[in-house]
Amino acid sequence: MEQNVSIIENAIKGSLSIIEQEREREIISRRFGLSGQKETLEQIGELLNITRERVRQLEKAILVRLRIGADEEQIPDLPTAEKLIIRNLTELGRVARTTDLAERIYGHKATPAERAGLIFLGSISANLTTIDENDNYYSALGIGEYGNAKDVQTRAEEIVEVIKKNKEPMTIDQLDKALDYEHPDHIKAIASISKQLASLNGYWGLAKWPTVNPKNIRDKIFVVLEAHKQPMHFSEIATAISNSNFRRKNVTIQAIHNELIKDPRFVLIGRGIYALSSWGYAKGTVSDIIAHVLKEAGEPLTREEVVKRVLHARKVKETTVLLNLQNKELFEKVDKDSYTLAKK
Repeated sequence: MEQNVSIIENAIKGSLSIIEQEREREIISRRFGLSGQKETLEQIGELLNITRERVRQLEKAILVRLRIGADEEQIPDLPTAEKLIIRNLTELGRVARTTDLAERIYGHKATPAERAGLIFLGSISANLTTIDENDNYYSALGIGEYGNAKDVQTRAEEIVEVIKKNKEPMTIDQLDKALDYEHPDHIKAIASISKQLASLNGYWGLAKWPTVNPKNIRDKIFVVLEAHKQPMHFSEIATAISNSNFRRKNVTIQAIHNELIKDPRFVLIGRGIYALSSWGYAKGTVSDIIAHVLKEAGEPLTREEVVKRVLHARKVKETTVLLNLQNKELFEKVDKDSYTLAKK
């Protein structure tokens, strides 16, 4: 990895060396944050005692000269750096977030200055494409021959639209079948630069969907139950969250229990056992469930049938159901072994 660091540093130094004026080198270094702190046009203008617009004009003119210099091979170390960046981008799917690319090249979590160096080289190289960070996209670099920034963003929008129409998260293989791409890795790479998308456990969906981007404890509980596909005790849910891929997973059992109680998506169906209401479970006491079962049946049910149906909706003991069935204010025995709702 030290060799990679040297390659990138030499390319940056070589690029800056063909800028004759110190002030212009200062502008480029500060605008890209090559020393670690990216500065605004206003900040640089105040420092150099020139207007914001003049800084912008100079920046634009300098970058044009640098791109010409790169095309005319006036920067000896740039081609080697380009090959290094392109090789890593190829392995990442032809385009990648700057943070991911930098980490791969440097072998560690890159500093702001290290990330800025890659963006700078991408901005002057005809063989690379840079995607500026904004509300919809992360800062990213791509291989130039596969399209410019607008092309990459258009492909990302296509992926977003496919997922929107599907109305639920999709795997990369499912997206591959719906889109015309050379390789599934390319889809994953482009999807990763969109702030409109998020992924979890191999599924891609809209960033606003809690199933792929849970932002609070309640959403994380929902994702765990949805993935488990059956009721769980709140302590099991806590363990599952701790062992998950969530960004923040340090939560207490008490906090989880509190959220389970408050959110209508979760239904208590036994001693500390919760299920999703979307699975057909309804809130209420055991007596409420018995009443619901009898009302839904529309006719008397045997004791065994009542127990069977209640246990399908609640994780309780059979004796608990039988005890509640003895409530004469709510239930009426119509023969030796059948029950119906009491008349009011």
